Amino acid sequence: MPADPVSEPLSSRERSSAIYVASPEGDTGKSTVALGILHRLTATVAKVGVFRPITRLGEDRDYILELLLEHSTAGLSYDDSVGVGYEQLHDNPDGALADIVDRYHRVADRCDAVLIVGSDYTDVAAPSELSTNARIAANLGAPVVLAVKAKDRTPEQVAHIVDICLGEIAAQHAHTAAVVANRCDPAQLSAVTDALKGFEPKCYALPEEPLLVAPSVTELQQAVEGTLLSGDPALLSREAMDLMVAGMTAERVLERLTEGVAVIAAGDRSDVVLALASAHAAEGFPSLSCIILNGGLELHPAIAALVSGLGLRLPIIATEFRTFETASRVASARGRVTAASVRKIDTALALMEAHVDTRELLAQLAIPIPAVVTPQMFTYKLLDWARSDRKHIVLPEGDDDRILTAAGRLLHRGVADLTILGDESQIRPRAAELGVDISGATVLNPQTSDLCDKFAEQYAELRKHKGVTVEQARETIHDVSYFGTMLVYNDMVDGMVSGARHTTAHTVRPAFEIIKTLPDVETVSSIFLMCLADRVLAYGDCAIVPDPTSEQLADIAISSARTAASFGIEPRVAMLSYSTGTSGAGAEVEKVRAATELVIAREPDLLVDGPIQYDAAVEPSVAKSKMPESKVAGRATVLIFPDLNTGNNTYKAVQRSAGAIAIGPVLQGLKKPVNDLSRGALVEDIVNTVAITAIQAQTL
Repeated sequence: MPADPVSEPLSSRERSSAIYVASPEGDTGKSTVALGILHRLTATVAKVGVFRPITRLGEDRDYILELLLEHSTAGLSYDDSVGVGYEQLHDNPDGALADIVDRYHRVADRCDAVLIVGSDYTDVAAPSELSTNARIAANLGAPVVLAVKAKDRTPEQVAHIVDICLGEIAAQHAHTAAVVANRCDPAQLSAVTDALKGFEPKCYALPEEPLLVAPSVTELQQAVEGTLLSGDPALLSREAMDLMVAGMTAERVLERLTEGVAVIAAGDRSDVVLALASAHAAEGFPSLSCIILNGGLELHPAIAALVSGLGLRLPIIATEFRTFETASRVASARGRVTAASVRKIDTALALMEAHVDTRELLAQLAIPIPAVVTPQMFTYKLLDWARSDRKHIVLPEGDDDRILTAAGRLLHRGVADLTILGDESQIRPRAAELGVDISGATVLNPQTSDLCDKFAEQYAELRKHKGVTVEQARETIHDVSYFGTMLVYNDMVDGMVSGARHTTAHTVRPAFEIIKTLPDVETVSSIFLMCLADRVLAYGDCAIVPDPTSEQLADIAISSARTAASFGIEPRVAMLSYSTGTSGAGAEVEKVRAATELVIAREPDLLVDGPIQYDAAVEPSVAKSKMPESKVAGRATVLIFPDLNTGNNTYKAVQRSAGAIAIGPVLQGLKKPVNDLSRGALVEDIVNTVAITAIQAQTL
């Protein structure tokens, strides 16, 4: 058995690079706290691991551990990250503790920091499970973040529980770094915070968020052992925010519908089923999460055909259970925050960011200043920068589910204010159907907006030298890309992100015509921010200029350096070629050499070198032999390709072969930011691109 550490203040011992989240009971929302801390850790250091000292071993995998591993960055497997099972702890507590310490240090040796998450009150044979977790924390040298449940308790009761728990943790010689009172009644949040002010560790309070405990439609289907009769399987992940048993007349059912409600109805209640289906499809009624037909009663064929003819994507589930059993099972179903629960994860992170100073919390840990920048660190900083001076971005493609989902995440995390283009009567119901809250967004229809006449006159004036008339402009301005660009031009929004459904040309042409370039830049170009395992590089131009001249190449280099600097990347510019220094000749090499000289003349303080080959630009050992005197070689952060063919293929090769995250293309040189998406863009790509656009808007 390992010896317990002596009782002494943390400040007089070597501080830990691990943190232990523990609680005195179940249902504290500990996973929310753990997820928020993990998110901050991954934004701070490169290799963050997760460890569960006590968990279920065998076939039942720990969903909390799987969730956290999905967001960790140390590359640990599930088996790497578990200590012992409950049975082993029950049979041999001291031996189990020794095994936990041993397995933890195997994890810690591979990480810069470790998040340790305590047990879940399943089967621990100890007088107090909190004492067991505190003893483990002391033996691992990890300060404790205590999570307590405030739901259905007065502020005084919460303070009393915290007082008892702090004493229990101290009795095991563990140090409490912070207390989080979770699931507070929002109306009592301030009162709980005031009640906890007298305690020595910093105390925080989080409000109850119904979404985090709301079951998904999939979880309801499993609870009632149901079969999906119809509907879009993609909507099974939506949370059911309320439950109704439709045992009344159809009109009474309609009066009681709420947003996201799951409705239980007997399969032979044709009037109710038709009313529910019609209400879900109708404007002005709440969007249902699902209909559960109970009793093993099938819909009448004519009713089934009518419902099918409505083309509903609403999940309709059938179960054999009678009404009472169905309602009991649905009512007892509790939602879990799993690795697939995107909306719950975003909500948890937003709660922690709003109510807990994780930066201050982690200051207690001995975390080294990182010498690397991982993709997780960089993307976290992007969102943080965007939030620091919130800008307004327009998303023209409101008919795309990815755009709506990304919009919900951006609004929820407070990254940017949004305007979405499209038919509001279709966009808002579809967002609700997806379980996405875009109530904070403005929705404008380019076909019917009152702004169309104004925009048409402005566009005709801007393009009159090309012979564009007001009548022609009225047709053009209905296009979402042109309408969105006119919003940017008129300072009604700060930037635009498009391209999920449109080509690059369709997205950027209006910007060339309307917004135009900065005074000292003649060339609109782009960079990709390439997030490698240990650093972020800027690649330009990989999307816009096919075969740049020396002058254009110089423009691209200067713009790329400025863009990189705006994202915290110290610009050291490598002008790439198939030859390094004076070793080669030829028209292409001379073009790069001339461009390099132009950059030096225009920006004498900018670190730039070229022509240089890629390996000499990024690899110190190669640079030492090829360009030993260069201040850029081996350390380049901005890599300028001689043409689009080389740049586009290189970024895609690095993205696919090296597993890099490619963020972009980020357009540069415009007076106001407009950015293009790949038509294969993921929701995460859209979120990152909006954040980048907002950051550009802060600096332009």
